[in-house]
Amino acid sequence: MSDMIGRVAVIRVLLFLLFIPCLPSQLFAADGPVLPGIDVLEQRGFDLLQGKRVGLITNHTGRSRDGRSTIDIINRAPGCRLTALFSPEHGIRGEADEKVASATDRASGLPVHSLYGATCRPTPDMLHGVDILVFDIQDIGTRFYTYIGTLSLAMRAARDAGIPFVVLDRPNPLGGERVEGAIPTTALPERASGCGAITSIHPIPTRHGMTMGELARLFNTEFGIGCRLTVVPMQGWRRSMYFDATGLTWINPSPNMKSLPAAILYPGLGTLETADLSVGRGTERPFLAYGAPWADGAAVARNLAGRSIPGISFTPCSFVPTAAGHPYRGKRCSGVCVAALDRDRLDPVLAGLHLAQAFYETHPRQFKVSEGFGTEVGDREAWRLLKQKGVTPLDVVRRWDEDLERFRKVRGRYLLY
Repeated sequence: MSDMIGRVAVIRVLLFLLFIPCLPSQLFAADGPVLPGIDVLEQRGFDLLQGKRVGLITNHTGRSRDGRSTIDIINRAPGCRLTALFSPEHGIRGEADEKVASATDRASGLPVHSLYGATCRPTPDMLHGVDILVFDIQDIGTRFYTYIGTLSLAMRAARDAGIPFVVLDRPNPLGGERVEGAIPTTALPERASGCGAITSIHPIPTRHGMTMGELARLFNTEFGIGCRLTVVPMQGWRRSMYFDATGLTWINPSPNMKSLPAAILYPGLGTLETADLSVGRGTERPFLAYGAPWADGAAVARNLAGRSIPGISFTPCSFVPTAAGHPYRGKRCSGVCVAALDRDRLDPVLAGLHLAQAFYETHPRQFKVSEGFGTEVGDREAWRLLKQKGVTPLDVVRRWDEDLERFRKVRGRYLLY
């Protein structure tokens, strides 16, 4: 009997080994913590930077898993010299909510060249004395967040200067599986040097489901940038991971992106910044509260309740926004507060269209959107359609299905995880 049991066990092992190639590779991924690209580069002894004068494009989100600044890590790295810093929108410390001037970093004493001020692209003067450009910024996974535009423009500048470009990869906080939203038909011209359409720099979906390293690979080939690109991948990250599954510390990537729930909703509800509404800037709930002094929050909530929108809730609320330069500062606003209830069922882009249509249906005279609504949604016909009787947000979303399917096939060539 024991010999028979032994033979059965051997057969089972052989069958298991035979069918390993058929099983998903994720099942055999190495266990361990998620390590951003900067940690991996450090483990490799900064091999890509040896003998180089380094320009670093980063901000306060560029940190190792244990919280050390990428600036400090590279500044102390053996065999290379950090000579210049470059900052995106919101500045090197992530505190500004306006155009940023170039300055000197008070901690390191290095020059900080602003890429969201007089120019949004590194100039030849800025790159003087730089042998390699390194990029390390935490993105939030939405096309119209400006860090993607900064990445693309910096890659073009590196190509023109004839220097290598390195991306230290970081997680997409929204995971890497879902692809949603429209794909714009226009993009920032190749030779543009200013900010221009930095929020729609390449025709990709609103929620693209890619990391910055993967986007860099796609941009470099599909959109003809052609720089000398190297991506330092993360270790331990899987596409199914939202940011709170990574074990990394959440750092607000911009002053009003204060939580992962807000980031999850942002690809769809963030488009309401182009409407005559406050989106909660200057409160404790930016991008989780939407309203105006003229609005009836209870009426908007009732309208939304009748729509059976999956994975999300809208409740009446009032709030007073305090952010300078944004709608209704210091005025009591009535509207709705939003919560993501089920990430797996939620389509934030669809939910954002529902929210815009609900405000319009309950306040047709007061509620208006700017031309920027079509730009951020990625479909300039979306608002015209949403105002037509009988047209639903789902009708609008379905217009994008074929383009999204084509994009999924293209992006598959550039995925690293």
